[in-house]
Amino acid sequence: MLLQAARRLEPLDLELARETYLTAWRAAVNCGHLAGEDVLPEICRAVRALPPPGTPRPLDLLLDGLALLGTDGRAAAIPTLQRAAKAHTDMRVEDVLRWSSVSSEASALLWDVEGMHAISARHVQLVREAGALAQLPIFLNGLGIATAWIGDFARTASLIAEADGVAAAIGIPIPPFTELKLRTLQGKEAEASALIAHAIEFAAASAQEMAAISAHWGAAVLYNGLARYEEALSAARQATSNPFEPWVSIFALPELVEAAARVGDTELAHDALARLAETTRPCGNDIAAGIEARCRALLSDGPAADELYREAIDRLGGTRVRTELARAHLLYGEWLRREGRRIDARERMRTAYDMLAEIGMEAFAERARRELVATGETVRKRSVETVTTLTAQETSIARLARDGLTNPEIGARLFLSARTVEWHLRKIFTKLGIGSRHELNAALAKLGQASQTT
Repeated sequence: MLLQAARRLEPLDLELARETYLTAWRAAVNCGHLAGEDVLPEICRAVRALPPPGTPRPLDLLLDGLALLGTDGRAAAIPTLQRAAKAHTDMRVEDVLRWSSVSSEASALLWDVEGMHAISARHVQLVREAGALAQLPIFLNGLGIATAWIGDFARTASLIAEADGVAAAIGIPIPPFTELKLRTLQGKEAEASALIAHAIEFAAASAQEMAAISAHWGAAVLYNGLARYEEALSAARQATSNPFEPWVSIFALPELVEAAARVGDTELAHDALARLAETTRPCGNDIAAGIEARCRALLSDGPAADELYREAIDRLGGTRVRTELARAHLLYGEWLRREGRRIDARERMRTAYDMLAEIGMEAFAERARRELVATGETVRKRSVETVTTLTAQETSIARLARDGLTNPEIGARLFLSARTVEWHLRKIFTKLGIGSRHELNAALAKLGQASQTT
């Protein structure tokens, strides 16, 4: 229906027609196989046949990039998508509000997690300043996913709490996809499993296949962390089964490579690696190259594997995406131990364990701990529970107070009265053992490092 509407609009209002094609494209991807296999290619061909816009808007660049993706492949689409990502950093606030769901899509297609985070953070600020409460939870969740990916779990929890507070205040519930991302990275099986099941049920009830793909991606991360590779393989295969979904299904490919390699299905692992390389190589950034090198190392031997693991660590080490860097250290350490290089393995695994425990990736940290024990080192489990001494809402209030907001300003942000904020702050001060706001910065920094204590 959207495709037909866009075609009818072409001779009347080309700008509106392009916007309708973009909506149609996203709807088709969201519905997945339910939309039919011919709809998305048809939309892409129709967009390619349009006359070019005079001065392309960020949305025009995104639409053209998506159309190229569908007709000519990712390598052909990358230059246009790079222009779209750059243009989205300067979007007008009215366009941000109107097209809330596309703000960081071009960056995601480029494996540019840092770009996703930067664009999302700017747009959250714009939406807050505009007082657009209905859209704010959407932007907060987008920022939360990018924040979890770079490894700041405390900040992610704060964003989730804020989004939930706003959604409850305006009476518009939102799917918990950000919390699903956080819990799967943390390796909290009970919480993550419930969220995964909820997302799959939501997908079935709403005919939004993309929600199920996101759930299976999360499950693949969870089970790889828990070293339950058969389950990770099953989830990753489901997450990567839609050839037309260009975001989540691509992000799940590294999980498929790892799980398939661990269960010994080298043919499937190599196939997944080839698909991954088609998405990473044209991007030309360290995140994409680092993740590809890490996956390629899993399927290599001898000096070639050693060189690839080092390349992955070097590439990812130059980015803010600590979750992926920590996993590269872990995989390298596991490989070194299996190669009989016990001393080297111990050093690398200690790095992995320290990073994973500090971030809060509990399941992956336990994998690293077991590997350290296998090298002959005595390692006690580190407590990560102290990181959650503050509730998500308390963490959010503490961070805002630390950043200089007054009680009324915090209350307006979180839909609380100033008196309620004051009450929460007294509880926070007691828990942290401090007496004033001036001590919050040091206390929160110390709290973030609590997972390093034995």
